[in-house]
Amino acid sequence: MKSISSRDNAFYKELKQLATSSQARRKAGQSLLDGVHLCQSWLDLKGAPLHCVVAEGALANPEVAAIVARSEAAGAPATALPDALFGAISQVEHGVNLVFLVATPSPRQPAALTQSAVLLDGVQDPGNVGSILRSAGAAGITQVYCSAGTAFCWSPKVLRAAMGAHFVLEIFENADLAALVRDAKVPVLATSGYAAESLYDPALDLAGPVAWVLGHEGQGVSDELLNLASRRVAVPHAGQVESLNVAACAAVCFFEQLRQSKQHS
Repeated sequence: MKSISSRDNAFYKELKQLATSSQARRKAGQSLLDGVHLCQSWLDLKGAPLHCVVAEGALANPEVAAIVARSEAAGAPATALPDALFGAISQVEHGVNLVFLVATPSPRQPAALTQSAVLLDGVQDPGNVGSILRSAGAAGITQVYCSAGTAFCWSPKVLRAAMGAHFVLEIFENADLAALVRDAKVPVLATSGYAAESLYDPALDLAGPVAWVLGHEGQGVSDELLNLASRRVAVPHAGQVESLNVAACAAVCFFEQLRQSKQHS
């Protein structure tokens, strides 16, 4: 295992840029996975990272040491940093001081929607995006399409909120959602608090593949996509709360689809 002790080291400077700049991550096509859970999930589902970086003090942790050893056995180089230097590349307070450098997956976008999918129309909060990804993965939906205005899915906050769901999903950034909806081979359901049709309407068949459109936290789904969608649906709720959080709405929709598909299988 190599060691770095200087803040002027070129690789260390690169890591700091990736940790703090979305532009740097996009330009390099690389992401940092921070913490035991994400690193373990990557090893389990994707294999070796490009590089394993660990704080010297964390090597005494048996769980961290095991992940480092497994990463090295898979062929990934490993580098140790003094704890003081490691702090600049981690955004996790009281974390275990372990990160993987990985190549950001960039799957080829299908020509049309032919299976269940999630379309994120300007969802800007990283926590919401991460929660939606996590719910999609848990509900068995594997494709996520993000408009240009949606939070970058491979940012540290989205990665932490999704808890490894990225690694079972195909995520397409900067997607033309309108074109996808127009050419879709499956029903497209746009969520709207003003829709007349309820998610639980007996006439709404969710047993087969559908594409869900979820919109901006304040403005909702754009008028263009609402008009292009096959149907508009609302999640009914009691009380005087105006609307559901978009991530909560997504989870309710995805698991109602899962319930219906299980019921008909």
